[in-house]
Amino acid sequence: MSWNTCNLRRICVALGLLLAAPEGAIASHVSLGPRPPYLVDGMEDGPLKEKLTACIGTPARHSDFSIGHRGAALQFPEHSAEGYRAAALMGAGIIECDVTFTKDKELVCRHSQNDLHQTTNILATDLAGTCKVPFSPAEGEQTARAECLTSDITREEFLSLKAKMDGADKTATSVEDYIAGTPGWQTDLYASGGTVVTHAQSIDLIRSLDAKFMPELKAPKVAMPFDGFSREDYAQKLIDEYKAAGIPPENVWPQSFDLQDIRYWIENEPEFGAQAVYLDGRFGRDGVDSQDPSTFSPSMKELKAMGVNYIAPPIWMLLTLSPEGRILPSAYAVEARGAGLKMIAWTLERSGPLNSGGGWYYQSIADAIDGDGRLYEVLNVLAQDVGVSGIFSDWPATVTFYANCMGLD
Repeated sequence: MSWNTCNLRRICVALGLLLAAPEGAIASHVSLGPRPPYLVDGMEDGPLKEKLTACIGTPARHSDFSIGHRGAALQFPEHSAEGYRAAALMGAGIIECDVTFTKDKELVCRHSQNDLHQTTNILATDLAGTCKVPFSPAEGEQTARAECLTSDITREEFLSLKAKMDGADKTATSVEDYIAGTPGWQTDLYASGGTVVTHAQSIDLIRSLDAKFMPELKAPKVAMPFDGFSREDYAQKLIDEYKAAGIPPENVWPQSFDLQDIRYWIENEPEFGAQAVYLDGRFGRDGVDSQDPSTFSPSMKELKAMGVNYIAPPIWMLLTLSPEGRILPSAYAVEARGAGLKMIAWTLERSGPLNSGGGWYYQSIADAIDGDGRLYEVLNVLAQDVGVSGIFSDWPATVTFYANCMGLD
């Protein structure tokens, strides 16, 4: 039997039994499935393809270079127990929980405080009445809309919800059609009843999967302080839940787009702050040229002097094209590395098929992106030339395969 046939059977069995599989069994086994060979097969002939081809079928292990972005969000509901287990099964050494808070100030895993209408079944439950913006159908030029916040429901109410694939059909005239708006290149096959989790529950689960932690403190969508709960309280509570669970600081990379959160951790929780990740979203600000690091303030050297050790921009900020069309490290990447900052890139497998430039995540190298076979070329430049410490992916097997093949931890 060929490797492809054998492994396809294994991944189908693994995915089919995922919900019932004991967590310890997932933690001790890595199953990469058919996607990495599919991506390698689409590559242009050359040394990289030869190297990766030779690795197909070799035993796989977990790698901290492979970071499960919101779990395994390409095919599983993001921030669900099922998605976290799938990420671990695919060898993610680190798994992300985006952190926000409920009405009773309990921390839960959601990408945003106001995304329940897109990522859960709340609109089809009795909790729909708690939504800040009730569902209204599309009519004429007005698109369908709704907005539901975690801060408008309690922890127990949150746990009564079911996670679904992130998406909403803005042309819908019914709740059922609105919440069924999964992008066409994703699937609802594993999304019939995703299990939402609190931050504390995610810690217990991810630990049981022998993975490490990359929580992101999400920007509040309500005025702070919230019922006496300050931004500093919020940042501290995230760390306190790891301390209460006995998680070593070296196994946690707390993240935020807000530099003040990073500085709070550096100053008040220095053991955790040493691995705090500054998510760089400054490319959207006035006066900032994303390809000119001199326009960024603070500068890379100033960030390092503050005690920042990790910076995480989107993939496209780390890459550029040579006049001949080769993918190269950007000036931003060179500047960050020169300042001694470690880099983490986001996000692979989030753009759908790469046959038309790759979309937002590949915008600086769009002219070189003409199909899925380019993905490992991009990953290789990030790993070998830019020198990133890890890569977020919505399908961690893709990065795990590469990391195993190249001997990355």
